[in-house]
Amino acid sequence: MQRIARALACCALVSSLAACVTAPQQTARPHPAPNPHDMAVHRLEQVGGRIDMMGRRIDARVSQGAYPPPEGSALHRRLDTIRQEAHDMAAQHGGGLTGDEQRVLNQELDTASAAINR
Repeated sequence: MQRIARALACCALVSSLAACVTAPQQTARPHPAPNPHDMAVHRLEQVGGRIDMMGRRIDARVSQGAYPPPEGSALHRRLDTIRQEAHDMAAQHGGGLTGDEQRVLNQELDTASAAINR
């Protein structure tokens, strides 16, 4: 009788332990790689946003009297030229920029920014 009681107690213990054990969690699926075209379009948007911001800065500097309107117009033309270059580059790649093209445009914008902030 004691053996049966021990066996039942042992079975109860084993079954309760089995209930505590959880199934191994599935590993999370890695995020899919971003679409190269979407990345290229995002690069063009970044360059465009930077050009827009710099244009607003030119307008603010002209209105504050930091430099005369003709100089502000010349800086705007410079930004327009860079924007046109960006769109020409993007047209060759289905509407976006490669990383190298973005780097070149950012270097041109860095030079323009130095002229705006002087």
